[in-house]
Amino acid sequence: MSPRLLLKHLHSSGLLPGRQELERRREKQVGRGPEEACTYWLVGGTRQGCRCGLAATWTPSPGSGKLAGNRAAAMATGERAAVPSLWPVEARLAALLPDLLVFRKPRGPEPELATAQGVLLGVHVTGFTALMDRFSLTCKSEHDMDKLAHIFSYYISDIVEHVLCFGGDILNITGNVLLALWTVKHNQLSDIITLVAKCSLEIQEKFGIYHTKEGQDLQLKIGLSAGQISQVIVGDEQRQYLLVVGQDVDDVQLAQRLAQANEIVLSWNCWKLCEQYMFEVEIMREDEAVKLRDMRIIDPFDFDEHFDKCLDYLPHYQTSADTLRTALDLDPDSALEQTLRKHIMKNLLKKIDEGQPTEYVSEFRTVTMVLVSIEFHKSAWVLHLCHLIQEAALYISTVIEKGGGQLSRIFMFEKGCMFLCVFGLPGDKKPDECAHALESSFSIFSFCWEKLAETKLVSISITNGPVFCGVIGAVARHEYTVIGPKVSLVARMITAYPGLVSCDEVTYLRSMLPAYNFKKLPEKMMKNISNPGKMYEYLGHRRCIMFGKRHLARERNKNHPLLDREKELEAFRMAQQGCLHQKEGHAVLYEGGKGYGKSQLLAEINFLAQKEGHRVLPLKLKETDFKQCFYAIQTLMAIFFEIDTCPAYYRQECLHKQLCGMVEEPLHCLFNDLFFVKFPLSFKVSHMDDLTRQKKVKACFFQVLQEAVRETPLIFLIDEAQYMDAASWEFLETLLSSVPIIMVMTLTPTITLCDCAQHFLQSSQAVLVPILKLAATSLLRMACWELGVVSIPQELQIYLLYRCFGNPLYCEVLCQDLLSKDILVFHDLQKEEENNKWETLSANAVKSTMYNIPPAGSEDQELYICTVKDDVNLDTVLLPPLLKEIAVNQLDQLSPEEQLLVKCAAVIGHCFQIDLLQHLLPGWDKNKLLQVLKVLVDIHVFLWFNKSQELPAESILVPSSIKIIEQTKEKKKKSDADSPLSPQEELSLPQTEVLEFGVPLLREAAWELWPRAQQIALHLECACFLRDLACRCGSCHGGDFVPFHRFAICSTKSCSGTSRFCSYKDTGSVLTQVITDRLQLPSPQDSFQFQTKECRSQEAFTSEHYRTEEEFLDRVNRKLAQTSPEKDMLTTKPCHCEEILKLVLSPLTRHCLVIGEATCAFYYLLEAAAASLDLSDNYMAFFYLRKASSLLGQPSAFSFLKKHKVKICQFEEATFCCLRSEVCFNMGQITLAKKLARQGLQLLKRSFPWTWFGVLLQTFLEKYWRSCCLSRSPDNPSENKKKLAVLQQRVRCLSMLWQLYNLETTTSSRRFAGLATLMQKNSAEELASGAPVVSTYVALSQFSQNMGDRDRWLHCEQVAIQKSSLCWFSREGLLATAQLMQALAYTKLCLGHLDFSIKLGFQAREICRHLKKPALETLVLSVLFRSAFLKKKFDLCVHVLESQWVLISQGHDVLGLACFYSACLDLLLYGKGLLCRPFSECLCFVQRYEHSCILNSQSNVMLGVHSSLAMWFAQNSQWNLFEQHFSKAHQLVKRTNASLFGSHGFVRFLECHVLMLQKMPEDVFMHTLPETRSQALKYFKEFFSRCVTCPVYHQWVSELKASVMRSGKGESMSLTDIIRPFDTCLTRIWIEGEFLEENNSFGGNLGIQRFDRVADVRENKDEEEIQECIC
Repeated sequence: MSPRLLLKHLHSSGLLPGRQELERRREKQVGRGPEEACTYWLVGGTRQGCRCGLAATWTPSPGSGKLAGNRAAAMATGERAAVPSLWPVEARLAALLPDLLVFRKPRGPEPELATAQGVLLGVHVTGFTALMDRFSLTCKSEHDMDKLAHIFSYYISDIVEHVLCFGGDILNITGNVLLALWTVKHNQLSDIITLVAKCSLEIQEKFGIYHTKEGQDLQLKIGLSAGQISQVIVGDEQRQYLLVVGQDVDDVQLAQRLAQANEIVLSWNCWKLCEQYMFEVEIMREDEAVKLRDMRIIDPFDFDEHFDKCLDYLPHYQTSADTLRTALDLDPDSALEQTLRKHIMKNLLKKIDEGQPTEYVSEFRTVTMVLVSIEFHKSAWVLHLCHLIQEAALYISTVIEKGGGQLSRIFMFEKGCMFLCVFGLPGDKKPDECAHALESSFSIFSFCWEKLAETKLVSISITNGPVFCGVIGAVARHEYTVIGPKVSLVARMITAYPGLVSCDEVTYLRSMLPAYNFKKLPEKMMKNISNPGKMYEYLGHRRCIMFGKRHLARERNKNHPLLDREKELEAFRMAQQGCLHQKEGHAVLYEGGKGYGKSQLLAEINFLAQKEGHRVLPLKLKETDFKQCFYAIQTLMAIFFEIDTCPAYYRQECLHKQLCGMVEEPLHCLFNDLFFVKFPLSFKVSHMDDLTRQKKVKACFFQVLQEAVRETPLIFLIDEAQYMDAASWEFLETLLSSVPIIMVMTLTPTITLCDCAQHFLQSSQAVLVPILKLAATSLLRMACWELGVVSIPQELQIYLLYRCFGNPLYCEVLCQDLLSKDILVFHDLQKEEENNKWETLSANAVKSTMYNIPPAGSEDQELYICTVKDDVNLDTVLLPPLLKEIAVNQLDQLSPEEQLLVKCAAVIGHCFQIDLLQHLLPGWDKNKLLQVLKVLVDIHVFLWFNKSQELPAESILVPSSIKIIEQTKEKKKKSDADSPLSPQEELSLPQTEVLEFGVPLLREAAWELWPRAQQIALHLECACFLRDLACRCGSCHGGDFVPFHRFAICSTKSCSGTSRFCSYKDTGSVLTQVITDRLQLPSPQDSFQFQTKECRSQEAFTSEHYRTEEEFLDRVNRKLAQTSPEKDMLTTKPCHCEEILKLVLSPLTRHCLVIGEATCAFYYLLEAAAASLDLSDNYMAFFYLRKASSLLGQPSAFSFLKKHKVKICQFEEATFCCLRSEVCFNMGQITLAKKLARQGLQLLKRSFPWTWFGVLLQTFLEKYWRSCCLSRSPDNPSENKKKLAVLQQRVRCLSMLWQLYNLETTTSSRRFAGLATLMQKNSAEELASGAPVVSTYVALSQFSQNMGDRDRWLHCEQVAIQKSSLCWFSREGLLATAQLMQALAYTKLCLGHLDFSIKLGFQAREICRHLKKPALETLVLSVLFRSAFLKKKFDLCVHVLESQWVLISQGHDVLGLACFYSACLDLLLYGKGLLCRPFSECLCFVQRYEHSCILNSQSNVMLGVHSSLAMWFAQNSQWNLFEQHFSKAHQLVKRTNASLFGSHGFVRFLECHVLMLQKMPEDVFMHTLPETRSQALKYFKEFFSRCVTCPVYHQWVSELKASVMRSGKGESMSLTDIIRPFDTCLTRIWIEGEFLEENNSFGGNLGIQRFDRVADVRENKDEEEIQECIC
């Protein structure tokens, strides 16, 4: 059966989709959006995979092999889409060119006409320009170009394949026109016309109307012609172009224009040559054309016989099913390859030679297009016309390439030809491409008019804008082209503005050429373009009779002070001093990259100089000024004489006044040409030659300036001095050595300076000062100023730091872009209150981390902060056009292989792994990758990640599967055996093999270049690679960050070998089926080795319990002291979970979000949030959970209507609630935290009562019934792990609940907290694991101490010690041990055993440092400080506080800061003069954050803070401030408990009470009633009843109480003889008058020396003891 019969059979059987099926598919494609439609091929290798340029890889359908025997079947299944990656170079070249070139016989170098008979088919896609216009109106830049390119490529590829099936040769695809040719003999034309007519009818039937989602239909107009076709090749040996000319070419174009939408028109010659009886037509007599209606074929199979007949006329028709063209199967031929290479653009050839796949070639970028239209006189012969085109093509190609562009293609039309030139294609981007395009165009315009014969009209149009640059068409035949609204606009401008060099407004603005080189054109209507914008005529480079303007690029902003430029300003001040005192000239030249703030620095110098009375002459130069001799000095002197701004008619008079008295009047005419004046020519000057006149002008300038500096110091400010001409440099060098003048200039290092400039720089009076990038803190402060806020969120800080790299210009532009895109929300800083909705917590989250950016402005000014909108992903926010152009310029300076590597690395992220990068690079081996990486590292495009830090001894990233680890090792051994040098030896690579981008904006710009479909495919590859690494680090023994996460989400039936992604096939995502196969999580049975060994029997376990604290501590000391593999594994081995979070989990969430897999993204967002909480980074946990919330959608007000956009299991929803509860707790959102914890517990099938009766009932059940009814562990291991996951989350929720209720001191809250602790204990007992049980009992111990239950406190602590015997066999157990040791240190402190507490504190801190647990380490340091403070080891206190500050400043912990400043106040008050932080800083922190929700929920801490502040103000007799803070402490004292901080604050409050009763004047209290002695005694009684579990303070409080009672009896007695309990350093309070001194100032000395602190106090132990504790 012939291929045509097969095609017919497939149509009838439905194997090849018909019209309705194609329409259905198109509607489905367009309806789902381009990003989904482009990846439709991923689902199963369907026909949509055949599109070129937009698909990444191709996976054949399972049944595609059944149709491999014929070409039509391959077309139906898309099987050949996998072929391009295997094609040789010749085949890839042939796919870009028509058969007319591939099978052409070699000819001479001169243009030679070759004629042949043939049939031409022209297909014009109407509505495409209108569709582009609709996209341009939406103004979404590359996103719209992506959709547009996808629609057109999808549409045109169907037509191309259909033409190829009928034996046609695609000559070109130009814009929205396709031209095909059937070359045959003259006697075969009639049969081929019939064949082409049938092809046209089928094309109209199947593809005639294409409905787009945007509402603009695409339709076809088809024209046919037949007869003699002439072909000619123009160009040189480097680049050649195929042209098809002749009357029949004009006829097919005319037929297209005559046809309406969905019509086919035959030229008159074609009609005369065809078998007319076979066609139903309508004669168009006026136009001499024929409209084809249909063909008169009764039986469809009659045409198949005709098709077989036509096969004999088509020698290059491909009869196999592998490809659609014979040209793709030719044997390698070097001569043919060299011939074909001449017809392909250089940038594309480089990528083909590099072996880049076709789908990696396409990009979205901004280019400048130049369309040259040359219309010749009709009298010109065809051959002569070809020679004219050859001459024009050679000149245009030469001029365009000099400017950095390329001549893309040449089109013929009936009156002449058009040349399409493109600037800025991949690899060709230049900084000033618009200026180069304009200058090249004017040169071409002049050449065509002056040198090209037979020229009737020359028109040139230039546009600039974003386009799709890539491959369009089918796999077998495609072309490299550009698509976009600006392409249509440049074609319309040729018709609208004939005979001119016209450009659009974007080109005019971006060229930065002087305005006098342009002329604004009148607006004209253009077909299918609603808003073409302003148009300008380019008049060429002209020297206008005018001066440069006195201005600088930037004006000083008084609201934005100059940042980090003190050294640069100091260089100017030194030059200023040298000029004034030494009377010699000085030059300061600031050199820095673009955007580093050179112009802003000049503006600041300009302001400072004018403020000091100096005369400043500012000048800003442009690139074009370099070509004008003496231009800089001419303009500077015009500014000096003040004639630059005066009217032209007054210029001569003004100059005459300035010169009088300094320059002889006969010499005034020397300045005529220089300043455009008309002084009479004097006899003296008329006898001077040109050289003498120039010397005399310079001498006059020297004389004038010498006189001027005697009166006022003179400063030249020259911005962009690299554009100064050589004559001006020479003049300035002479001026510098003869006149005491100051010159300040700025230079850009990328511009090569002339010899005169180099000589100037070598002068001893010139200083070159480099301008460096801004520090990170300064850059963030600048961003706050630009946005008008005092703080920005952490994700926005990362966004700016990664994109700016310290460049102020980038920061400014990015901030303006964020404001223009309206993706930020602004909040009043002063308004902070507890919020009951998770969706509105963003502002509070930012406020909890903003202490490191102090607010600016006056106190009365309203202060704001900003947050990013929840539905905005900053990773995918496009760069502003200005910054993208800068980055693309840098990218195009790299070689093609380096560009490809950078683009693939950009998909991975800011930091990337070498193995993952190699995974994305097709056909690259490790050696090639490392060689290219070495080059990029050498030029600082990439940097080694954390290179300055100590590198780990092993890989940070540990795959979750043991099999994967073994396979990786085997592959590494093989690769090492094959290569003579290992990668590390060859390049000295760090063992982490992780790099990061070192150039700003490069990653973002490179990522934006990818088409959307290719982005999705590459992100999918990254996700598949990283999923095996998404676990805890090796030192933590792997496992999920949410314990047993993957086991909990797998159903019982599918847990073996199937992940949860398989169970969610109804999420509606296009990639779900693909990710089911590729992006599955590791199978639960093959996953991590959790510590879930069967527990030994209770009897065996109790035999190993530690009986006493001594046994436990002795075991801890032995473990920390021994050297063994076990100790190395558990203690000294560092944790790399932070790197896992940054390099794996965070990128995984980004990859999943880009590919549209919300279910996968939600899973990894929960993991990332849990990891962040584990690392004590509460804000980033909130950030990830907020992203997860946006995936689920807005919650419904009614629970029964709640329906998430993403389907998640109940366990994940419970985990989501639990994590949010913990985040809210850390943010001080107590009510919401309780709500979420209850909700999570309910989802875990454990209810928590709401009423006191429910508490009583639940307590009874937990105590008696539940302990007897503990469920037996299931035999199924997977079910057991799933149960463990649920139990772990229950324990977490219950732990949160008792901590939340413990913050309140009401009776009901204590009952709820007690029930939560009981339920937590029971749930932990079910885990049957040592670490969680120990942690639970430690928590119970802490709760009991806070509640004042001494017996239960010590009992729970003892039980925790007994159950800690197995805690050394896992990192989780080691963490529980650290918690237990912290609890013991806390206990010893409360009981007064201070030395023991200090020792335990240091041991606990050592473990915390190994485990990298900053939150726990901060808590340990707080206990350690309190013990050292009460023991009077003040130097140790300072050391502890310094260590605590390092942790707090890294973790953005407001509560930690409050504890820190509370300790600093203790040192200020009682530390014998030692100072960690000044009092003003402590007070500033309290005033700024005392209303924070976080501190409002921590009454224990704030009671101590306000009491300490009150005592400070009392010591300075500032009783009004004392009253303010004492009243706040009075309100807090009832809300505290018996914890250490609560007891400490209570003691401070009692001390304030005693001071107030003894020494405060009676009339001080204005707002509160004074306290009486009886009320004070009530507080003492309350202290002893509440703080039973903190006896360390009891003796001192007893003495305070005794002093109050004695003072009530009228006794006058000081407490100087009272000895502190346990020899503590609590202040001795004087009852008599010597305690306070009058008239103490607030800002004076700290006052530590003004009163006798402690009598008979022993001296601190020597430094050896302190160092022993520290070490």
